Amino acid sequence: MPTTLVIGASRGIGLELARQAVAAGERVIATARDDVGLERLRALGAQALRVDVAEPASVSGLAWQLDGEKIDTAWHVAGVMCSRADARQPPTQADFDRVMHANVLGAMQVIPQVAPLVEAARGRMAFVSSAMGLIGEVAGANAWLYRVSKAALNMAVASAQHAYPHAILVALHPGWVQTDMGGAGAPVTPPDSAAGMRRVVATLGEADRGRFFHHDGTQPAGW
Repeated sequence: MPTTLVIGASRGIGLELARQAVAAGERVIATARDDVGLERLRALGAQALRVDVAEPASVSGLAWQLDGEKIDTAWHVAGVMCSRADARQPPTQADFDRVMHANVLGAMQVIPQVAPLVEAARGRMAFVSSAMGLIGEVAGANAWLYRVSKAALNMAVASAQHAYPHAILVALHPGWVQTDMGGAGAPVTPPDSAAGMRRVVATLGEADRGRFFHHDGTQPAGW
């Protein structure tokens, strides 16, 4: 039975990834920040761990919680949105720290703890990022702090790949999804987004290491 880890699975895309993995017969370990999220995961049949990626002390405890595991597929989903202000408005230090801690520092602290476990299984580690972080496809200045954080996450993934040659690390754009972050008017449902990303990750090969994919399997030009 393959083992799947979902970091940031209390709701939205992360919860749906956990749900689909359980339905596919995978052994699922999933994280949430609070009791409500943990209970949702237990109700699915997942092993639930308390982790808040925005808190370094919480992330530092992940390694011992996963001691001895081999992870076939790891998903890093956790992240937050900014105020959506554009480049005419400087971010406050508090907003900058909140977004960059959750979207960048959290992933960079998780990688050294989880990637060796993925390597042990010759597995895959996927990071839910955003096309808004693609420098070659910038469509506007809105949510510029979020854009910067996702560009940094994309670089973190591409860079980290060189340190873990026996795992495949990729960044994924989930689409514009009907979540708390994406809004009810978004065109992609969480089940469709999760299913698409699962299909992409399932077909990854050595040539895909460190790359960026959309949830439908396409790649941006010039990535």
